[in-house]
Amino acid sequence: MDASLKKIRIQTGVVKRIQKEKVMYEKETDDIRVEIENMTKIDKDNYDIKKKKELLQESEMMVPDCEKRLSNAIELLKNLLEVNKQLHEEELYVKAKTILAEVESCA
Repeated sequence: MDASLKKIRIQTGVVKRIQKEKVMYEKETDDIRVEIENMTKIDKDNYDIKKKKELLQESEMMVPDCEKRLSNAIELLKNLLEVNKQLHEEELYVKAKTILAEVESCA
């Protein structure tokens, strides 16, 4: 496999993984918020609520971190694709372009 194609394949995987992480943290944040609401409605122990809020803060901090890493990974993939335009007929190149478009439309 061509070294350039290998770099494209790896960077495409990085973009997919970080996008998945970002979505997971956003979902986790929403789920924890709902849990905290339910805990306060049923008058759960304050200690438990406090711990859930700490968990919520950690998840909330991860979302911007993932967004930053994702934008860097997207930029890197764009640059790789730009530099290697001659590979535009290769399956990995086309797949990378498709994934890039999907991730950018979600971001």
